[in-house]
Amino acid sequence: MKVYEHSDPDSLSPRSHPWVDSASNPAHRYYNFRSSPELIRSSIEDMQEWSAYPATETFYRLLEWLNGPESVFESNDCAFSGATTTTQSSKRLQCSGRLMMLYRDLALNTSPEQIDWLTNAAAHALNQTDPAFEGGAIGATIMSVRFTTLPGPPERQQGQQLMLSFWAWGEQEPEVMTNLDRTFHDVTVALHGLSDEIRHSPPATTSKV
Repeated sequence: MKVYEHSDPDSLSPRSHPWVDSASNPAHRYYNFRSSPELIRSSIEDMQEWSAYPATETFYRLLEWLNGPESVFESNDCAFSGATTTTQSSKRLQCSGRLMMLYRDLALNTSPEQIDWLTNAAAHALNQTDPAFEGGAIGATIMSVRFTTLPGPPERQQGQQLMLSFWAWGEQEPEVMTNLDRTFHDVTVALHGLSDEIRHSPPATTSKV
């Protein structure tokens, strides 16, 4: 599967963790999936209309694991746009979305070295997971974040998180969603491996001065 550095125009826009609601759509709000995992299947409106496809269940399971006790990560935002026509691929249809992820130990997210390691390690793991797969792709983007629950003045709360954008393609809707399911499986395998690696060799926190 192709993995590349994705340049997103919003990557430098200030974000916060946790956030309350979205400036673009006040109906969108932050849910703490760590404390309320049952909300994963009821609050992600973008995926609900595609629930007939296995990709939706695979994505729910990815989020349940990512925010569950066996993961060193958590998520704080995701989005999905269903299959639509595209001119950006040799295939007729494309679906796309994003998944925001961060270290559960919030202080690690204030260390550029730790975020750079996570980004490079995630890209390497994804490249190795399913190298022959061409029906989906992942883009990695580092996003600026203020971690408002960390102690100290605002400058000590400044950090980053990793956005994984995803795409899948196909000539017909079922093919697109099958490729999306495979993409989600690959992301799950790669992140499981990263989490296990970090759990067995915890990174050192770099404190800001």
